[in-house]
Amino acid sequence: MASNFVHRPVMMAEVLAALRPQAGSRVADGTIGGAGHAAAILAASSPSGWLYGCDRDGAAVEAARERLAQYAGRYEIRQGNFAELAKWVPPGSCDGVLLDLGVSSPQLDEPERGFSFQQDGPLDMRMDRRQAGTAAELVNSASAEELATLFWELAGEQDSRRLARAIARERKQRRFETTRQLAELIERVSPRRGRKAHPATKVFQALRLAVNEEISSLESGLAGALRILKRGGRLAVLTFHSVEDRIVKDFGRERARDYTFTGGVDVPELREPRAPELKLVTRKAIQPSAAEVAENPRSRSAQLRVFEKLRTVIGE
Repeated sequence: MASNFVHRPVMMAEVLAALRPQAGSRVADGTIGGAGHAAAILAASSPSGWLYGCDRDGAAVEAARERLAQYAGRYEIRQGNFAELAKWVPPGSCDGVLLDLGVSSPQLDEPERGFSFQQDGPLDMRMDRRQAGTAAELVNSASAEELATLFWELAGEQDSRRLARAIARERKQRRFETTRQLAELIERVSPRRGRKAHPATKVFQALRLAVNEEISSLESGLAGALRILKRGGRLAVLTFHSVEDRIVKDFGRERARDYTFTGGVDVPELREPRAPELKLVTRKAIQPSAAEVAENPRSRSAQLRVFEKLRTVIGE
């Protein structure tokens, strides 16, 4: 039975140029989705390239296996978090690692997944449906202070406190169960007033990040990607909002420095020379082309950062 999980990969040409797959390459795709990037990587690395793939979403894993059937014997796919890649992919074995962060189009477009306020559905937002906690449970149980902190730190929502207090008041009368119920409350409390983005956009982003523990997963996943890369291997990361991009940028810059701080502050006299672990392949993030954005508007916020591993770290 054909899967209906169809995801259009973003910045395909740029990702392939960054990872440089060829015959014999071994690449890990930590967010395989519908296998758009993965299929292109396997095609470019024919006839002997190998791909490790994983995704938290069971539907994505099923779709990837269907999509890659023609490459049978050249990949291993598991359902799981890319934060755990280094637990099953051999250290120092990969020529490339790809992390395509954020939520996929099939997840956004299926109301029953609860990721979007565009259509009514259960307030779920779990990427891995095997996990217990949903967005509804978080919204109905976290304190107003905790919600405000999430909204501000994970999405930069300026109305975070007011929205959190409104949610706390509303749930005393009725539990939050659906995406529309939450979105309508937010719009009442913080009207659009000419703003292009829906006022619930940042709250939904923050809830999704919190429910799926995406920030801690990203931090662990980046460190794991570095471990499974061989010397000269490349890490390509696609981000879709500033919180993720800042973490990826800081990760790369910290490991690309040829010095470390010995006093906790950036003072030249307190710098100690060291060998960098990574090279920044591009100083600035790569943006999608105007043509791609016109064809696929959801790509407009994408940013691609690329790093190259320079040395093996002790303990790998």
